[in-house]
Order: sequence, then C-alpha cells, then structure tokens
Amino acid sequence: MRFRSSFALFLVATLSTGCASMAVTDDAIVTNTSRALGLDRSQFTISDRADSGVQTTYMARTKTGKTYSCYVEGSISVVGRVVSDALCREMSKTGTPVPPAANPQSDPACNALLRAAGRCK
Repeated sequence: MRFRSSFALFLVATLSTGCASMAVTDDAIVTNTSRALGLDRSQFTISDRADSGVQTTYMARTKTGKTYSCYVEGSISVVGRVVSDALCREMSKTGTPVPPAANPQSDPACNALLRAAGRCK
C-alpha cells in the first residue's frame, strides 16, 4: 500500500510539470502577446524564440517598427496546458530597454489603487 501511494505521488508530480517547449505553443505566444501589447495579431511578428525550463523568451516586432522583448511561462499539468500572460518590455534601436516615460501613469510603483487614492507623484 505504501508503494502505491508513493508511486501515485511521483506520478502526479511528474505530470504536473512540463517544459515550456512542450507547453507553450506558437498560437499561445501570439494570442498572449496580442493581449499584452493591445494589438491585433496581424500587427506584429514573433522571432528569436528560446525555451528554457518553464520560460519562453522571444522578440515581438510591430509593423510600426517597435521591438519588444517578451516572455511567457508555461507548464503541462493534470488539467492541461497552462501558459501565463505575456510580459513585454519595449526595446530601443540599440537593444536596450526603453525607460518608462516621466508620466506617473507609467510609473511601475504606481498601481491603479494608488492612482485612485491620489498617492502617485
């Protein structure tokens, strides 16, 4: 009986993990990037995909010439594939991250609750 419960635990642990290359489909990347950037999927292209563990990194280039460095995380569990929202950061022409604007609305330390309370500078 003890062997069965140990094997069951091992099986659940094995099935609840999976690498990003298997979990993250190209369609999931495009769909999640479309949501993150607020653009139609026809307005950007994906390139330079790299899977590492549960994280997939890639570049998104818009038709207007902007470039974003993005990533999603994904795994396969007993409920199926799970892929996070895309997180993207705009990159400059030199390949460095574009600093946030001086606008308090874009300040990463200023969230919606702090803005509503009038606590953002």
